[in-house]
Amino acid sequence: MSITVPAEPFSFTFDPRQTALMCIDFQRDFVEAGGVGESLGNDVSRLRSTIEPTQRVLAAFRELGSTIIHTREGHRPDLTDLFPAKRDRGNPSLRIGEEGPMGRLLVRGSRGHDIIPELAPIEGEVVLDKPGKDSFYGTDLETILRARGITRLIVTGVTTEVCVQSTVRAANDRGFECLVLSDCTSSYFPEFHESALAMFSAQGGIVGWVADSAALLGAIKSSESGGEA
Repeated sequence: MSITVPAEPFSFTFDPRQTALMCIDFQRDFVEAGGVGESLGNDVSRLRSTIEPTQRVLAAFRELGSTIIHTREGHRPDLTDLFPAKRDRGNPSLRIGEEGPMGRLLVRGSRGHDIIPELAPIEGEVVLDKPGKDSFYGTDLETILRARGITRLIVTGVTTEVCVQSTVRAANDRGFECLVLSDCTSSYFPEFHESALAMFSAQGGIVGWVADSAALLGAIKSSESGGEA
């Protein structure tokens, strides 16, 4: 089955069997109060607008039987995979590894490292722990995608200009075609969100495609009913 989604800069076509849905870093540490996002002085409530549209997309891709990959940024409890350049960046109220309201910030196994309940993985879905912003860095993501014959990615997650953009650019360099969903991604800074989306689809889609979840879900529904997507 081939599905064609109206997108910028032009339509994006994918086969669900060769496509993975990426849910990037929907973690308590970034989306809920008391985590690393708030420790940096950010209004974490800005990211919560992504939850409902991503829930709908996640449900649709579960129905399609596509590969679904959830990523979590975080570090080993002994912090041996945490570079000082990352630990010491900025002027947060708490640094990575320090104890916060949801446990140690950005440390694997802490409550803050968990994916939010609204978008929690189910059995059979890939959960990928990563030490950096790019989902390919220090992980076996590329191996997983190649082993499953994946050529295209539908991308959701936070934040648009950091972990999402880092992952999409890395995917593009590896030959994967990416559709970024504008309402399923967000930033603490609205202007950064808009700029990142514009950069993805600029110059004829130099990095990827952009559409909203309604366009994607409409295309899926149309394909299932035998209509034109």
